[in-house]
Amino acid sequence: MIKSELVSQVAAANPHLYQRDVERIINTIFEEITDALAKGDRVELRGFGAFSVKTRPARLGRNPRTGEPVAVEAKHVPFFKTGKELRDRLNGGLSGDAAVG
Repeated sequence: MIKSELVSQVAAANPHLYQRDVERIINTIFEEITDALAKGDRVELRGFGAFSVKTRPARLGRNPRTGEPVAVEAKHVPFFKTGKELRDRLNGGLSGDAAVG
């Protein structure tokens, strides 16, 4: 799903809202998550998952074409860990529903 599809689906589910308002809301949510991660904060959405920032240390890589060693600088990368409810739903169950057997 791309952002425009998300906007369309949320707007369709909420006909009392204008599509431009839904788009503004979704953009604001993404901006807030991005701003929090840029500050090094963690963002947790219960039942969905948590966004955080991990630091990758500097290392010595290799140029795949020549095989020459290349210095790769340390960097910060976004990391997402799924929440239990999302994991359960992806694996065919609903949160709290145990398979009876």
